[in-house]
Amino acid sequence: MAKFLVTSGVTYKLEELIKGTEDRLILISPYLQFSKRIKDNIASLNILKRDIRIIYRENKLQVEESNWLESQVGVRTSICSTLHAKCYLNEKEAIVTSMNLYSYSQDNNDEMGIYVTKKEDPELYEEISNEAQRLLRISEEIRVSVTKVDRKVVDKKTEELKKYSTKKKSASSKLMKTKQLSEKTGISSRKVNSWFVDNKLMYKKDNEWYTTKKGKEQGGIEQGGYYGQEVLWPEEISSLIEKDDLPF
Repeated sequence: MAKFLVTSGVTYKLEELIKGTEDRLILISPYLQFSKRIKDNIASLNILKRDIRIIYRENKLQVEESNWLESQVGVRTSICSTLHAKCYLNEKEAIVTSMNLYSYSQDNNDEMGIYVTKKEDPELYEEISNEAQRLLRISEEIRVSVTKVDRKVVDKKTEELKKYSTKKKSASSKLMKTKQLSEKTGISSRKVNSWFVDNKLMYKKDNEWYTTKKGKEQGGIEQGGYYGQEVLWPEEISSLIEKDDLPF
């Protein structure tokens, strides 16, 4: 019989589910930020040659997560651009939940979920497993890798941002949303957001945008929006976005 779980129950059952995998593990979560315990459990399964699949939505992992995934050669990762579901299953049990595989969510959010075993609810487990297999089929399998950073390029960008920051303090700037910056520069909103992320001015957490300390120094301001929190930027920053070599 299916069991209802609150946040602590989801966290506990997820760790037990991962540790108890004997054949195949599927982790489905739009966003990834692994806790040390989750990393240790996945790494242990990888050593035992278990079949591990991870499906997520955002191909914008933090460097630490990317480096760790790259080191887990046996773990297969896939991107699903429409993914919103969170589901974790092995050959015996499954959890369908609101909780991302994200350490912040596990420690700070109020989550809930349903725990199902193949033994007690074979039909329900089969339906969950079939949907997980469908997501695997429609997802694009990728190999996570980290591109080495050219320190000279980084230093040059940092110097340009410092010059821009000094200049903007002496002028009143019009604040613009990503969409407006996109229209002004002729660069897609996705690439504009990527520019801010790549330059460590902004980051995304739980589907909302936040400025970093560096971003605040450049005039970034967080503001609630219809689709969640967004960041507004001084219009002048568009000139830096236009002349930057975006990695796409």
